[in-house]
Amino acid sequence: MSVAGAEQETITAIAIATTTRTLRTVDAVSRCKVTPSRRYDEPMATGLRVLVEQPTRGKRWVAVAADWPGLERGGKTEDEAVEKLARYRPRYLPVAKRVRLGTELATQTDVKIIGRYPGVGSTDFWGISFAPSPLDRKPFDAPTFDRKVRLLRAAWAEFDETAGRVSADLRPGIRGGGRSRDKIVRHVLATEGGDFSKRVKAPSELEDLLTPGRLARHRDRFVEAMRAWYAGGKPLGNWTIPYLLRHTAYHVLDHTWEMQDRDLTVDALPSPPASSRSIRSVDSR
Repeated sequence: MSVAGAEQETITAIAIATTTRTLRTVDAVSRCKVTPSRRYDEPMATGLRVLVEQPTRGKRWVAVAADWPGLERGGKTEDEAVEKLARYRPRYLPVAKRVRLGTELATQTDVKIIGRYPGVGSTDFWGISFAPSPLDRKPFDAPTFDRKVRLLRAAWAEFDETAGRVSADLRPGIRGGGRSRDKIVRHVLATEGGDFSKRVKAPSELEDLLTPGRLARHRDRFVEAMRAWYAGGKPLGNWTIPYLLRHTAYHVLDHTWEMQDRDLTVDALPSPPASSRSIRSVDSR
């Protein structure tokens, strides 16, 4: 077997071995109502609490779900960013369900903007959150941190499962390009091991992440390093631990959803009978 073939089999094996649950169909996307507010202290579960990261040059805004690490979307206006975030709420449901928080998220159908804060140059350039929010600057609180860690681990599981089931070759992107499945996996693991976890002195080389056991140990080390760093009140440059955690979750989920959207396996599946489609539509509500 060639080296490339062995590597591809290894990446697929990692995804399958680390999967804990099957991907479940989520509810149909519903349009969410926006209720503006500038308060940062509203209780959870009264609505989908959203913070807006504002651009420095008026190019791109980013909407960030305050209580759901990784649920973030950018747009050329604030309204566009918030609407995109609302459309992605159902896509986040499988992540929430993995840690028994699906019901809580499912009830948050109204978007509530609880604050706006300035972004940085990369916010404008990439349309991605690159600045900690006021909530990301709060002191360590163990229950809140533990909840976010559970959702980060759920995001990792969603990524692993998706990588294990999508086609090796993916549908070309809008401009005709895009990485293959295995290149996406390598990119995500390399970025996490060589950038994100390195910020809390828990780096890993890509080659060390290409077996299920080593990948699991890396993730455990990364989480515990973030916990110790945060609890100790250590500075992290322009970032904070809550921002690092949600940025890691965003990166892994963004590429998870990319693989799902570009999966060629879906194209190869036969269309269900009309009666089956009708029943499935009713059940998904």
